[in-house]
Amino acid sequence: MTIHWCGTGLSAIPGLRRLIEAGHDVTVWNRTTDKAKDAVGDLTDNIHAFDFDTLKSKVAEGDVVVSMLPGDWHVPLAEMCIEAGANFVSSSYIAPEMRALDDKARNAGVTCVNEVGLDPGIDHLMAHYLVADYRASDAFSPANDISFISYCGGIPKHPNPFRYKFSWSPLGVLKALRSPSRSVRDYSELNVARPWDAISSYSAPLPTPETFEVYPNRDSVPFIEDYRFDSSWRIKEFVRGTLRLNGWADAWSDIFREIETLEGEAGDARLKEMSDQFWDENAYDEGEPDRVVLCVSLKAEHNGEPVWHKTYVMDAWGDERGTAMARLVSIPVSLAVEAVLNREIPAGVHPAPHDPKLLERFLGEVDKLAQHLQVVDHLS
Repeated sequence: MTIHWCGTGLSAIPGLRRLIEAGHDVTVWNRTTDKAKDAVGDLTDNIHAFDFDTLKSKVAEGDVVVSMLPGDWHVPLAEMCIEAGANFVSSSYIAPEMRALDDKARNAGVTCVNEVGLDPGIDHLMAHYLVADYRASDAFSPANDISFISYCGGIPKHPNPFRYKFSWSPLGVLKALRSPSRSVRDYSELNVARPWDAISSYSAPLPTPETFEVYPNRDSVPFIEDYRFDSSWRIKEFVRGTLRLNGWADAWSDIFREIETLEGEAGDARLKEMSDQFWDENAYDEGEPDRVVLCVSLKAEHNGEPVWHKTYVMDAWGDERGTAMARLVSIPVSLAVEAVLNREIPAGVHPAPHDPKLLERFLGEVDKLAQHLQVVDHLS
């Protein structure tokens, strides 16, 4: 069985190298073969220019296709896998078009795993761990009020005046600032048109506690079911969001004001112009360490008093292994590929696994990737 790894961008390399070094049969596909050769040419010469039809002719039943390409490739590749009886893995969010393939995948005996990178990915694993731990505790009761938060951010290890640095084109970050979000606050649905309308402060329980600016992103609500909350639970708060350095909102205030005014083709052109400028001024320098902080917390209260409260906290930064972002995105992807090859994940379209055995294995590997990983019990 062959692993067809498509895409050798900055966030793909550690996981790809791990699979090759482990002795798997890996074929590397990238739009430019020179970049792929720079990334893994010391390990393999099985490198090809990415072309959909050529790839399709090579994919066989039981193979795994990994897409680390832009998101619009995921669904066509997954459809191709289902047709060929091959499996599919990506780190990206499950789009509605991907979710719609679930029945076809199950009927074909094909596994399509998504959301197995950093965020989404490691955050899901932490959430599944905390929910299972809470359910098994003496404090568990359907009468409790539940608060859940999940905040993740890639931030510079050495803060700069802009309070942020870019590993790749800033355009995606700028476009995300135009997106609405949906979460739960004070038992009610909270809809926010722009992230800067809902920035708050969060104290992360790191070895030295540190305060960050946070805001909700995307649509948090579907993850209530994904994380296996019972429909009867009283949910006081549920938010998945982004974490930024203190001072970020002030440093970006002019950007927020301008983005609010951008519309149509002219607006898109201006976003591209801004992206180019920010890339010139605030890209990571060669060898400069990045940092990733991830905090996932679950709290249960009874009559207003906490009866169970734990936070899974991770702090990682770039070192001699490369950037924290790259290893935290791509190595979980490689773990999912191996789990698929071992038939440990059933057919169908799935996010990051919740199986206890896989949780233990995946989070054990994350412990090696991060400089700090800990479950903090706030009531002990």
